[in-house]
Formats: sequence, structure tokens, C-alpha cells
Amino acid sequence: MDAIKKKMEKLANETNEAERRIAHFEEVKAANEIEADKFEEQLRVIQKKIQNMESSYDVCIEDLFNQTVKLEGMEKKASNAEQEVSALRGRLILLQENNEKQEERLCKATLELAGACQRADQSVQKAN
Repeated sequence: MDAIKKKMEKLANETNEAERRIAHFEEVKAANEIEADKFEEQLRVIQKKIQNMESSYDVCIEDLFNQTVKLEGMEKKASNAEQEVSALRGRLILLQENNEKQEERLCKATLELAGACQRADQSVQKAN
């Protein structure tokens, strides 16, 4: 009987020890689940931030593309304007040279006319 009693006590002690270990591991499990939930929440927050950053990145890339297109258009306009200014400069130089020649011709014509007027005046004075 003593052997059965000892065996029963041993089984009772082992059962109590197993229940205590089960309770301990359930506490550890609960703590780990709480920590896992915290990490999952942090993961969701980070994923949301990543989505927002990707969205912002896409918007920035689209804006960059649009601004690049505008810049290319403005550069083309500036190039055309520079070509036009260069052509106008060349035309201005030609017009200035032509103006100088015309002024010289006008001066010569004025001098010839003044000389002709003097000769005419002298002719008139001799005739009188």
C-alpha cells in the first residue's frame, strides 16, 4: 500500500509540477503573443509609411517628368530665340553698313549739289 501511496503522491507531485510548468509556459506564450502583436502593429505602421513614401515618390517622379518636358520646351524656345537674336544681329550689322554707305553717298551728293549751286550762282552773277 505504501508503494501505491508513494506512487500516487509522486504522480500528484508530477501533475502539480506539470500544471505549474504549463501555467508558466502559458504566461510566456501570452507575453510572446502580446509582443508579437506589438511587432505586427509596428510592421503595419511601417508598411503604411512605405506605401505613403512610394506614393510620394511616384508623385515626385511624375512632377520631375513634367518639369523635364517643360524645361526641354523652354530650352528649345531659348535656342530659337538665340538663333533669332543672332540673325537679327547680322541683319543689324548689314543695315548699319548700308546706312553708312548711304550717308556717304548723301554727303557726296550734297557736296556735288553745293558745288553745282555755287557754279550756278557764279553763272548767274556773270550773266548779270
